[in-house]
Amino acid sequence: MKIINSISEKHRLISLPEPLHPLVSVIRISDMRFTDSSIWAHFCVNFYCISLKRNIAGKTKYGQQYYDYDKGVMTFIAPKQVMSLDPDQMDILSPASGYALFIHPDFLYKHPLATKIKSYGFFSYTVNEALHLSEKEEENIAEIFLKIDREYQHIDRHTQDIILSQIDLLLNYSNRFYERQFITRKAANHDLLSKMEILLNDYFEQGDNLKKGPPSVELLASQLNLSTHYLSDLLRSLTGKSAQQHIQEKLMQKAKEYLSGTNLTVAEIAYQLGFEYPQSFNKLFKKKMNISPLEFRQTFN
Repeated sequence: MKIINSISEKHRLISLPEPLHPLVSVIRISDMRFTDSSIWAHFCVNFYCISLKRNIAGKTKYGQQYYDYDKGVMTFIAPKQVMSLDPDQMDILSPASGYALFIHPDFLYKHPLATKIKSYGFFSYTVNEALHLSEKEEENIAEIFLKIDREYQHIDRHTQDIILSQIDLLLNYSNRFYERQFITRKAANHDLLSKMEILLNDYFEQGDNLKKGPPSVELLASQLNLSTHYLSDLLRSLTGKSAQQHIQEKLMQKAKEYLSGTNLTVAEIAYQLGFEYPQSFNKLFKKKMNISPLEFRQTFN
């Protein structure tokens, strides 16, 4: 696998001149020309990449998903995430447009943004979970790319702080627009929520599954063809609860059914629900219900 460590190296590999700033760069998608196609089959970059792409022919593979760039979308890549693409298919349509912003982690060093940027779940979304923008949203985002580009043309002691403030603004807008996307796709997202409930019900109905342990966020996300971060962020926007909280609620629902309707011991119920240790079940139950499993059972006697 090819590891691209610097922005300068990335510029060379896509036939662009040296960046004006070694740690941050804005490029125009239409200026990219891929060289040495063997590199792009399996590669990662050691810096952040935020892209706004429009009218791009070709496919990028990210994780296990392909995404066709045939409309205006934003994608977010964190350092060390593995990607692949087919340069032969990355022909630029006319009129092509779009930008990519490269940010080396060293540029954020000792700034609050170095920590804040890691809290944005969309850097862990797969490409098929890209952010789709309205025309007005695209204009806002494109203007920020251009402001960053203009700012490092003449570097002085204010340059870094001004660019960091623009990156912060870009991320805040992106977060807002993702929340809008969750809302505007409400019908499809509620259908996804129903599918998740069915998956959880099926998991608990089939005893063999629970021998592997309680259901995990990773399992649900993979069966729904979503990334774990996207699933949790989507559920929070719809219900106010993360994927893990949904799983725990289902566990508590099944636990209460066993405690109120069977003579199984608390330890046996814990094993039935996939817990390796009854203490773990007791701890979770008390945390969620504010009473112990035995105390809950006694309310029915």
